[in-house]
Amino acid sequence: MAGVEQISVESGEAGMRLDRWFKVHYPGLGFGQLQKLLRTGQVRVDGGRAKADTRVQPGQTIRVPPLSIDRKGAPATMRTIRDRGDGEVLQQMLLHEDEKVFVFNKPAGLAVQGGSGVSRHVDGMLEAWRSKKGEKPRLVHRLDRDTSGVLVVARTRLAAVRLGEAFRGRETKKIYWALVKGVPKKAQDRISTWLVKEQTPDGDRVRVARHGEPDADHAVSSYQVVEKAGTTLSWLHMEPFTGRTHQLRVHAASIGCPIIGDPKYFEADQNWELPGGIQNRLHLHARRIVIPHPDGGMIDVTAELPPHMQQSWNLLGFDQAADEDAE
Repeated sequence: MAGVEQISVESGEAGMRLDRWFKVHYPGLGFGQLQKLLRTGQVRVDGGRAKADTRVQPGQTIRVPPLSIDRKGAPATMRTIRDRGDGEVLQQMLLHEDEKVFVFNKPAGLAVQGGSGVSRHVDGMLEAWRSKKGEKPRLVHRLDRDTSGVLVVARTRLAAVRLGEAFRGRETKKIYWALVKGVPKKAQDRISTWLVKEQTPDGDRVRVARHGEPDADHAVSSYQVVEKAGTTLSWLHMEPFTGRTHQLRVHAASIGCPIIGDPKYFEADQNWELPGGIQNRLHLHARRIVIPHPDGGMIDVTAELPPHMQQSWNLLGFDQAADEDAE
């Protein structure tokens, strides 16, 4: 995280709106975040307060407060993740900590557990945070490797038992954000199917199954359209009520709106093209979790979008504050 920066407006930026200037220099900064920084006076132009539509001129100085992203949108905490020690990476991912629980913002591309071809994963990294009693923090749920967002970890055996019971008892509220192809026919709906997992040469793959089919599990999700980019793309607020492998990814595809960048379940006709500037990476993020704390009360944690999704939200003009339930 950089400190306060004083950046001079360049000659080629004459007359540029301030929000556009930030989109160019800090594409990972959401519009809602920028608005908050402007309202609180943390962003200033030549020492004075400014608005999003303020036109900047060459030679002016823009005050940029400490941000969790570097210029050009590279996340400062994740940019050199391969070169950092496990304990340091865990610290940078940390969103919540108490005596019983850690909550992390897992970056896209980092596996939760080991497997074929996986050299580094969260479970292995947790060895660096063994307690003085020798107790290693325990995973209590999973995220797909390419899904980012909130990941809950228990610090003690008893906490792991109680958190596991909360997940199995469906006492948790899990909110995901997804960018999908097209727009669902219904603005909001409940998806209820049977899913079966199959082994393929490319790894596990899940398909919608018939009721009563061997090894099929019932899966229930809900979704709501938050914003649309014409008829090309839409932002979905999704909540899984069961915890099946690839559940949200399969359910999105089952309604004809596969998640952008999904290598397993995204299918499009030959005439469909990904809009320019949007990366072909999985656009699925575990935005928020609300779960009973092992000692009573609730844990309520929200995770910022990963850089590739922040970039897409900025390019599409989506306001992150539009989904009030996920804030």
